[in-house]
Amino acid sequence: MLLGALLLVVGYWWWQGRARPVVTIPEPVASAGALPDAQPLGEVIVHVRGRVVDPGVFTLAAGSRVVDAIEAAGGVRAGASIGDLNLARVLVDGEQVAVGVKGAQGDPSGQPAGGTDSGSSGGPAGGSSGGGELLDLNAATASELEELPGIGPVLAERIVQWREDNGRFTDVEVLGEVSGIGDALMAQLRALVRVR
Repeated sequence: MLLGALLLVVGYWWWQGRARPVVTIPEPVASAGALPDAQPLGEVIVHVRGRVVDPGVFTLAAGSRVVDAIEAAGGVRAGASIGDLNLARVLVDGEQVAVGVKGAQGDPSGQPAGGTDSGSSGGPAGGSSGGGELLDLNAATASELEELPGIGPVLAERIVQWREDNGRFTDVEVLGEVSGIGDALMAQLRALVRVR
């Protein structure tokens, strides 16, 4: 009987001390479809202008929001208003965020701002303001493209480069093929551009 109890204790002790496999829990992976207009990894480059302390071009982590871009630019100037910018919107690479500027641009998810801050570019391409003339994607310069909501210097150059590489835009919808132009931005640009 004593021998049986001893064997039971030794068996239990051996069973507890045996080698066990290590179970690892995999790291969670962010879904690439969670943010349709943002790059899942890497960085975004945005141009912040208007009523901020230090306007300029900033490199932020992908998935950053408009509020992060404003903070990178030193915040809103004392006494200035941000207008109706959506501070929670995810930034798109190459876009321009205009803070407190009349007809503020840079919110591809919102309604059209109704033009640019100070005037149209004139000329045959026309701007998106001043008489409501639509901007011709096949004739617009990079500077004229920057006047569109959500289009900063990087994205404007991509549009021009796409045109040089692929020829004329045959339809406004083809603009969606340019890297950095997602569904939300296209929804706003459709009413402001045309092709001739």
